Order: sequence, then C-alpha cells, then structure tokens
Amino acid sequence: MNCCYIIYSSKLKKFYTGITQENVENRIAMHNTSGYGNHYTSQGDDWTLFVVINCVSLSQAMKIEKHIKSMKSAQYIKNLQKYSEMRAKLLERYR
Repeated sequence: MNCCYIIYSSKLKKFYTGITQENVENRIAMHNTSGYGNHYTSQGDDWTLFVVINCVSLSQAMKIEKHIKSMKSAQYIKNLQKYSEMRAKLLERYR
C-alpha cells in the first residue's frame, strides 16, 4: 500500500511527513523505536498517526509528500486532517 503519512509528536510538538509502501502502523512503530535511523524522528517516542493519504503509486506519494513539505506550515497540515476535500485535490493534482 503506497501512502503519504503525517505523524505528530506531542513531546516535540512537531509533525513529520513521510511515505511508505508498507503498513503505515508498522512504519509508525519504527519511528517510535530509538534504533530507527531517522535522526529527526528518533528524538521522539510518542509519534501518532495524524493524516494518511492512500496513493495509487509510490511516485504519487512522493509528489504529495514533496508538496506538503514545501508548504512548511503546521496549519496546512491541520487543515489536511480537517478537510477531506484538500486531500482529494492533492490526489487529483498528482495523478
């Protein structure tokens, strides 16, 4: 399953945007493991799923991830969670 996901750490008060081809729950568990290689997420151990966008391909997931990261906005991420039409527009835009 290809998806772009956003996780949130209340400990760090930060979001992290990533992509995966595997089960997103397994991926979050990896982020919460101190031995996982990503320095940014290794600082927290309380990452929870905030938003998931299921994509048709890895390429689409990568484009959506890049777009979200380019926005550099926590408010944009919060709106993605709140408004499903925003997620639908991203999927349509990056088909």
